Amino acid sequence: MPAAFSEIIDDIEDLISSQDITPKERYASRKNVSVRSKRRENKTAEPAEKIILESVVPGTQTIYVKTWGCAHNNSDSEYMAGLLATHGYNLTEDKWQAQLWLLNSCTVKSPSEDHFKNEIELGQNRGIHVVVAGCVPQGAPRANYLTGLSVVGVQQIDRIVEIVEETLKGHTVRLFGTKKTSDGRKAGGASLLLPKVRKNPLIEIISINTGCLNQCTYCKTKHARGELGSYPPEEIVERARQSFKEGVVEIWLTSEDTGTYGRDIGTSLPKLLWQLVEVIPEGCRLRLGMTNPPYILEHLEEVARIMHHPRVYKFLHVPVQSGSDQVLADMRREYTRADFQRVVDFLREKVPGMTIATDIICGFPTETEKDFEDTMSLCRQYKFPSLFINQFFPRAGTPAANMRKVPGQEVKKRTKALSEFFRSYEPYGHKIGETQQVLVTDVSHDKNYFVAHNEFYEQVLVPKEQRYMGKMLNVKIVSATKFSMMGEPIDKPTMPGLVKPMKKGQVSGLRETPYKLPIPLLVIFAAVLLRLLWIFL
Repeated sequence: MPAAFSEIIDDIEDLISSQDITPKERYASRKNVSVRSKRRENKTAEPAEKIILESVVPGTQTIYVKTWGCAHNNSDSEYMAGLLATHGYNLTEDKWQAQLWLLNSCTVKSPSEDHFKNEIELGQNRGIHVVVAGCVPQGAPRANYLTGLSVVGVQQIDRIVEIVEETLKGHTVRLFGTKKTSDGRKAGGASLLLPKVRKNPLIEIISINTGCLNQCTYCKTKHARGELGSYPPEEIVERARQSFKEGVVEIWLTSEDTGTYGRDIGTSLPKLLWQLVEVIPEGCRLRLGMTNPPYILEHLEEVARIMHHPRVYKFLHVPVQSGSDQVLADMRREYTRADFQRVVDFLREKVPGMTIATDIICGFPTETEKDFEDTMSLCRQYKFPSLFINQFFPRAGTPAANMRKVPGQEVKKRTKALSEFFRSYEPYGHKIGETQQVLVTDVSHDKNYFVAHNEFYEQVLVPKEQRYMGKMLNVKIVSATKFSMMGEPIDKPTMPGLVKPMKKGQVSGLRETPYKLPIPLLVIFAAVLLRLLWIFL
């Protein structure tokens, strides 16, 4: 079964984890840019007629799954693909071979929502059934372009099979709602123990909680994911244990804010991490996802200790968004520049070499020249090896959308200035000549190399030899670029983990059970046996 995913990168974690060469890297050496006109498709053409099925026999339809956004969204898509495959549906990477498109959306920025809209329109014009999921329809279900479409809410992904079956029959189904625990508390979402089809069989993405505790004035994700809802630690640990039994060598913990984990159920992120490292096999790794500064401050000592564990990447994504206290207040980020500096300084001191990744928003409505200079000075101070730079995009329904905007040209000017500074330094040159142990998990964007990561989750490219994939390697760093290093293997690869990884597209989470005869057959067999005994005895 082929894998069933496409993605658009919208978050620094996805930028790092996708192993893609970034647009900035790809075009940095091009001095002249020519603009080519592109013919637009005729959008006035009559839409093709959908094929409506009165009866749906699973296994006779093919589904295409496309995902935008963060690791949490990708995990949701993996679960939905797993459920569909388990019920007999075929998954494809070729959208034109599918009878139905499942589009899982992201609401963080306008461009990703625009891509989502365009894909819906394309499918409808081709007579293809469309089911939408993710934060866009959850946060704005009455949007005009969603009229008549089936929707699966972010906490209802375990019901995707019902929705797909009814949509193929020509019905419109919309399932929203929040899952509750037995005591009435908001749950993390659908069970973590559902079957899934991993985009990468070597990597397990585990959502540890949903929602957040912030009220950021520019963010629309809160409208979709809501308040904090944490999964029980035992369910998370069991999912990790199951994943390693299926050949996974790396787990990513993800959520809208991992630092808030457990505050609603009487536990904490460090407690969860200590439980998880107990079940990580030798040679495998854990990567902790994004956390906002306010919720990691109280755990700094414990987080530093955990980062020293040999099976945990010394990496943390802490988005600062601005270096100005005034702008941070206007954003309602609930921390100051000094708070963020304390996080970075403490972790860099206690965990030498640790990678801190961060985000910046350029041109927030209240940002002045002085505010922007504060952001520039912060970036000059730390020279972050991973810096995701965004222009401000007003999102409908958020307080920031009603604020007076910074002129567009000024926003572009500031974005360009910060981008040029980021490109001006090279973070890995001093590591040439080092010997590093790396874990190989992916293929580079240009398909010429395998991608590995060292203990600091820094990207190391190695020769594309199949014997290296999914293995631990000792390499010598022979060269470096802005975004990665080149590693030359110096010994044989070693096999981490417990078993050989699953094949790409294979459904995980399905336990083999011994074959059992149906009860009617058992009854018939018993009756025949009794009859024979009656005759011969």
